[in-house]
Amino acid sequence: MTVNDDVLLVHGGTPLEGEIRVRGAKNLVPKAMVAALLGSAPSRLRNVPDIRDVRVVRGLLQLHGVTVRPGEEPGELVLDPTHVESANVADIDAHAGSSRIPILFCGPLLHRLGHAFIPGLGGCDIGGRPIDFHFDVLRQFGAVIEKRADGQYLEAPKGLRGTKIRLPYPSVGATEQVLLTAVLAEGVTELSNAAVEPEIEDLICVLQKMGAIIAMDTDRTIRITGVDSLSGYTHRALPDRLEAASWASAALATEGNIYVRGALQRSMMTFLNTYRKVGGAFEIDDEGIRFWHPGGQLKSIALETDVHPGFQTDWQQPLVVALTQATGLSIIHETVYESRLGFTSALNQMGAHIQLYRECLGGSDCRFGQRNFLHSAVVSGPTRLQGADLVIPDLRGGFSYLIAALAAQGTSRVHGIELINRGYENFMEKLIELGAKVELPGKALA
Repeated sequence: MTVNDDVLLVHGGTPLEGEIRVRGAKNLVPKAMVAALLGSAPSRLRNVPDIRDVRVVRGLLQLHGVTVRPGEEPGELVLDPTHVESANVADIDAHAGSSRIPILFCGPLLHRLGHAFIPGLGGCDIGGRPIDFHFDVLRQFGAVIEKRADGQYLEAPKGLRGTKIRLPYPSVGATEQVLLTAVLAEGVTELSNAAVEPEIEDLICVLQKMGAIIAMDTDRTIRITGVDSLSGYTHRALPDRLEAASWASAALATEGNIYVRGALQRSMMTFLNTYRKVGGAFEIDDEGIRFWHPGGQLKSIALETDVHPGFQTDWQQPLVVALTQATGLSIIHETVYESRLGFTSALNQMGAHIQLYRECLGGSDCRFGQRNFLHSAVVSGPTRLQGADLVIPDLRGGFSYLIAALAAQGTSRVHGIELINRGYENFMEKLIELGAKVELPGKALA
């Protein structure tokens, strides 16, 4: 992609109206692809979105000898792990890029090959997401980890054995690591304080189809009984609730009307309640959810992010853009990623009134309260947003900048749009379908 291709001109002030489709969840599909490594037979994954994280994992799987080809229907992949092999260190590093997904290859590769290599990891700059969780977990299973100049080299000289693990925080990534490692480990693994997001449940469904024995308790405890071998799976990925909520917030901020085909009520109930409290309208049918601004004033709210079943941190940034148009003071308390509110400085540049605070401005204290992070915000509205030059900081913040640019008066230059491709399939085409006035410099799109 050239420099100009990574800049989008957005002519704001036009409501987004029409229909788009969301496919499989970014936070499930790449992990289900990694799970195929554990099988002794091919797997078939459906509803796969064409996003960068999927392409990264596909490349890494192919480097390790997994055959990946399109299936019979659009968005279907067939993954054959029959001939898993070691990969070149330089090739792994080149394919991994800024993705954090490669850390999840550790358990499956230790089972299949007896060793694994993980390069330095990237990802969105929204706060500390330490990979120490992952390495601590792997050591408890019996992995030996050697730090090298180009990354981490892992071996399991005595094999991997089940263990008792309590996570200090219900990390999604660490929970996935335990699941992908424990299913073939000898004995029983008990994971306490586990993440229980819908995408975690869907990954458990994938592993159970492969032959795993996994029980979920109501107290965030997951018990995995190791088995000798796993087969392949056939699975349709659950839809991306985070992308669906992003488009819902875009409808609200631009006073639009968007039907999100594929959106699922069950995994979005907390978001839908908040959306209604703000003044947004929605209608649910068997195929998706329609979101729209019903007219009149939007209402300010107090909101705390939390792990599932709380209000997801990935829903927060797009909704904050809509809250700049709500009447009164909205209070946001971010409890998951300490730096996630940094994106608001650009909204203030566009005319928003958002003040950040180090104190916990929610109903309860959180782990950032005594650590000097700007993790609470007060949003004063409504304010008229004006077009500006914007540089995308991270995936959800980037989509939030797009929403702000679409809601603003005048033209914005949005830099770094390639980052949005990590989690939003064909987002440019979807914007055009919804009537957005956007263009690449020197190449009109709409």
